Order: sequence, then structure tokens, then C-alpha cells
Amino acid sequence: MIYELLHPIATPLATVIWRPEVVGTEHVPAEGPVILASNHLSFVDSVVIPLTAPRQVAFLAKAEYFTGTGLKGWISREWFQGVGSIPVDRDDTRAAQKSLDLALAHLLEGGAFGIYPEGTRSRDGRLYRGRTGMAWLALQAQCPIVPVALSGTRDIMPVGSKLPRRAKVRVEFGAPIEVAGRFEDGPQGRARRELTDEVMAAILAMSGQEWAGEYNQRAPETPA
Repeated sequence: MIYELLHPIATPLATVIWRPEVVGTEHVPAEGPVILASNHLSFVDSVVIPLTAPRQVAFLAKAEYFTGTGLKGWISREWFQGVGSIPVDRDDTRAAQKSLDLALAHLLEGGAFGIYPEGTRSRDGRLYRGRTGMAWLALQAQCPIVPVALSGTRDIMPVGSKLPRRAKVRVEFGAPIEVAGRFEDGPQGRARRELTDEVMAAILAMSGQEWAGEYNQRAPETPA
């Protein structure tokens, strides 16, 4: 697989350049289905987590990451394809559900799946309320959720920058939040909300971010 070729090269290189502080890798199960749920600060988050996680992690990734042009577009496309990311068109609700179905299939096959419950990057550094797609996946797969807190990744690729910069990066993998045997009674909508809020509280405690208390919204499109 491309991942098996890239990971042994990219990880030592990234470690030398950015020297990330990585905490709690022992919390990530070595095998079996698991969701890694992270805060989302930068485009590079979906590079940092696969590089620092102790096992391969697939992500949903917006379709633009697979269609970019130039050197940045090529690097983006090769990386996301290489780690098995699943493209999603955020403007097509049917495509989004299809992507969740593909993510569920990945979990049921025993894979690790990464997701950003906020839905999109935080433009102001605050942590936003989580959306419940993550909890739906966990409840369907009956798999644990490992909360992940990133810091410093905004400084690697600030908005508008074309090349990565050196920055102090920290990645913390928290204790797994178990799902199996819980939420069996009562409305599933409420179960998804409670589980999502539990995960976001864990991320908040690790990241030290300011709590926004509302849903994050996509940035307005810039006119061509």
C-alpha cells in the first residue's frame, strides 16, 4: 500500500522538522474498529494525525483536497489517497451520507477512522459544538471513540499560506470513550447528542481551547 511506503519516510522527516510532542498513543487500540475524534485547526491536521497515530487512520476529506492544482494540490492528493481518505462533497447532502456509510464500512472491517466533530476548521481557534455524525458511526459500529487534541497546527499552515512553516505542535490522544453496552435504552437522537457532548468535553479538557458554545459555520466562499 502507498501508506506503508509513505509512513516510514514521512514520520521521521516530520519529526525532525516539527518535533511534535505526542502524548497518549497507548490509548489508541492496536486493532479493531475505533474512531479518532479531533478538534480541527488546520488543513494539515489530516496529515499530523496519521503521522503521529500508532496505526493507520482514514479520514473523510473534502473533495477539494483531491482536485487541487500545482505542487500543493499534488502533495494533498497523493497524501489523502495514500492514507485511504474518503472524499466528500460538503455541498451534497446525499454524498455526505454516502461517505458516512463508507466510513461505517471501514469501521466494520476493523479499521481506525478519524473525524472532526466540529464539521469544519475553527477560524478563530475556539472549540465549537460537535455534530452527531461521529456518534452515529460509533453507535452503529459499537466501537470506542478516542478524543484527540491538537495544538500548534494553525501555525504550520496559516490561512492564505502556500508553504508549511515550522511550529510547535502537540498531539494528545485521550482515554477511549466506550460505547458498547451504553445508550441501549431511550431515544437514539438523545444518545447521539449525549455521546457527542461527552467527546467534545474531553477534547476541550485536553486542548485548553475557549468553548464557543455554538456550531461552527463554513467560511463564505471568496468570489473568483
